[in-house]
Amino acid sequence: MSTCGDFAALYTELRRIAAHHLSSERPDHTLEATALVHEAYIKLAAVRERSYADGVHFVSVASRVMRQVLVDHARARSAQKRHSVPERREERGRDLTLIIEIDREIRALAEKDEGLARLIEMRYFGGMTAEECAEALGMSVHIVRHDLRFAEAWLRRALRREAL
Repeated sequence: MSTCGDFAALYTELRRIAAHHLSSERPDHTLEATALVHEAYIKLAAVRERSYADGVHFVSVASRVMRQVLVDHARARSAQKRHSVPERREERGRDLTLIIEIDREIRALAEKDEGLARLIEMRYFGGMTAEECAEALGMSVHIVRHDLRFAEAWLRRALRREAL
């Protein structure tokens, strides 16, 4: 990003993605969108030799890092809640467990098909449209939509199996 305008637009997009990530979290989540963007940036800045093809690629990677920050946060809260007062503990425990289960299933999907896992991350954790995913990956929108339907069905089945 070479100008302040580019940076401001990128930062706004990252905050939008962070807000999208947090919208599916419980209402009393301790991270806010700004903090999530900053945590993700710290992790991205730690990798010195990483290069990005363009802004869409960077946003895609940043979205993945934000998901990992949320998963790490959920794991830490899950460990912490074992030692806390049991107020609304069951409900919070389910939320934390679901985040961890989704992360585990996306990792399992990535072992079978990394492209499908990346699409799920971009679409649902990054809030990217099928068109934006297609542009970022250099694929046709038709194929992206088809692959997303398949990946969504796979994830739903995997999560149902976990619930049994």
